[in-house]
Amino acid sequence: MSERITVSYDKKPCYDILFAKNFDELPEELAEKFQTPSRKLCIVTDSQVAPLYADKVKELLEPVSRKTAVFTFSAGEESKTLDTVRELYTFLIQEKFDRSDMLIALGGGVVGDLTGYAAATYLRGIDFIQIPTTLLAQVDSSIGGKTGVDFDGYKNMVGAFHMPKLVYMNLKTMETLEPRQYYNGFAEAMKSALIGDARYYEWLISNMYEIIDRDPDTMLEMVKRSCEIKRRIVEKDPSEKGERALLNLGHTLGHAIEKATGFSYLHGECVALGCVAAAYISWKKEMIPMEEYYEIRDMFVPFKLPISTDNLDPAAIIELTKSDKKMKDGQITFVLLKKIGQAVLDTSVTEDEMAEAIKELNFTAED
Repeated sequence: MSERITVSYDKKPCYDILFAKNFDELPEELAEKFQTPSRKLCIVTDSQVAPLYADKVKELLEPVSRKTAVFTFSAGEESKTLDTVRELYTFLIQEKFDRSDMLIALGGGVVGDLTGYAAATYLRGIDFIQIPTTLLAQVDSSIGGKTGVDFDGYKNMVGAFHMPKLVYMNLKTMETLEPRQYYNGFAEAMKSALIGDARYYEWLISNMYEIIDRDPDTMLEMVKRSCEIKRRIVEKDPSEKGERALLNLGHTLGHAIEKATGFSYLHGECVALGCVAAAYISWKKEMIPMEEYYEIRDMFVPFKLPISTDNLDPAAIIELTKSDKKMKDGQITFVLLKKIGQAVLDTSVTEDEMAEAIKELNFTAED
């Protein structure tokens, strides 16, 4: 049997995260727990994932559903919009999906966020499950019920909290990821360690080569430990009113860099840059020693993640942070490191401190 952990909501079991080596357990899981033989299912996926897995998952689910349909949209962050959600609504209406039916997010973070938002809002809310097929989605975005889409290029500006009924992780899907996409997910695994588990951080360092080689046992351990950290945090604060904001380490400047560079960087690459900047500010505020800053920065390098970039305009980046959804009372809530494995929320970061960190990212590129 596959391993699983349970995520609770309001101190009651809410959904399982199941770690599997294939899709074979999915039909029984859905039929027994969610009575899918009487329900219609819609697999929502993108143009990159569909050729790899959509037919296989559809074939498995057709015997345990009233009907299984597939909706495919163009892969990429540029599709994570209300226009794509509108197309999905139209498809569901034409296929006569009602409140008893279910959506299935098959893909990476964009697919999961968009499908979850559609599920939260179609007919005022229907069930959905997550089948994350990228490392980034498996270690982070598929867990916790945060759904949403971008609006006019601003990240996740429109969204809702809507918990999945199941997160089914087929770890074999990571074998088909191109290297850049695989390493993209490592940024979120590193973030989890930095905010919540110093021993996990040391484990990542010790198992660097096994992670790069995608050793199956190592990948399982990495995904599970990342999920455990996120589970612990979201159970305490499911709607991000406090501690859950710690999961945004690297995201404040990361999202701004993502938009400022026209989404030429992947999300995890921008998170890596944002984590370097946050660690730099933490050092300058004398929260962590200089040696830890440089160790954190350099840990992204073996995973082909950027620790610097060219020609970032500090003023433009800072202006973009003012449109961040984490703004409160005109002040950005920054996530800094008190030490490795322990993050803190900080509303005292000044624009000058942010500008210095951004210049450090540019300076490193020239160094």
